[in-house]
Amino acid sequence: MKRRMERVKLEMKEISKEQESIRKGQGEVKEKFKVTELECEQLREQTDIIITQSVNTQLRICLMFQILKAREMSHFTKAASLTRILL
Repeated sequence: MKRRMERVKLEMKEISKEQESIRKGQGEVKEKFKVTELECEQLREQTDIIITQSVNTQLRICLMFQILKAREMSHFTKAASLTRILL
């Protein structure tokens, strides 16, 4: 009976160690998840900046083509107005 009690105590200590190890692992996973979420948010922000820059570039290219077309058709006043918008 005494041996059995000692064995049970030993098993309980081992289980306690395993539970502590599991808690530690869960904490590490939670921390890694937080870091991943932060990186994801940063990537979203960078993506938004790139999208905005791309839209602005598209608009500028469109204006440039309109300026070229206006000059080609000798509409210099229109070309000058579009150039001011571009700047």
